[in-house]
Amino acid sequence: MGEAVTASDEELLSRMASGDERAFTALYRRRQPAVYRFALRMSGSETAAEEAVQEVFLALIRHRRRFDPCKGPLAAWLFGMARHAVLRHLERERRHLPLENSADPEPAAPDGLAGNQERRWEIEAVRRAVMALPARSREVVVLSELHELSYQETAAALGCAVGTVRSRLHRARELLAAKLRAAGSRKSGDPAGCAV
Repeated sequence: MGEAVTASDEELLSRMASGDERAFTALYRRRQPAVYRFALRMSGSETAAEEAVQEVFLALIRHRRRFDPCKGPLAAWLFGMARHAVLRHLERERRHLPLENSADPEPAAPDGLAGNQERRWEIEAVRRAVMALPARSREVVVLSELHELSYQETAAALGCAVGTVRSRLHRARELLAAKLRAAGSRKSGDPAGCAV
């Protein structure tokens, strides 16, 4: 298995094509955590993330020839597949949402938070702000900022131009900053921060 650990994604994919199950296992172990985290951050649902991972790796087995290394690395292709799986899941879920606003309430920030509690509140506020972004903004933030993909890799995953990634990311950062300012104002009790 040591050989599989040092092999590139493309080498493992080639070995998979010739029936090497260990190559698939190595590729799965290498890429599954990032695909899961991406799907979880995009959907906010562990169930949706697990389903997306399953769909992505089944597609890799069934349609590995669709991967074109000239268009970007395998990781970007897997993120693109996960993106489509999550969007399908969100579309199915949206059809079943009740009419009233069922969004989670804003996280409570009790006075006098210290240390770890303050950090947990900040992390939760960022998570909620990212989840509140429109899907196109959320996916570019998750790929570029959280998964640290380059603009080119993000563009390959999203199937768009690098310039589109840059403009979406710029707008997403503005939206995210506004949401975080509003959350910080609500936390500190500033009524002026309530309008976003």
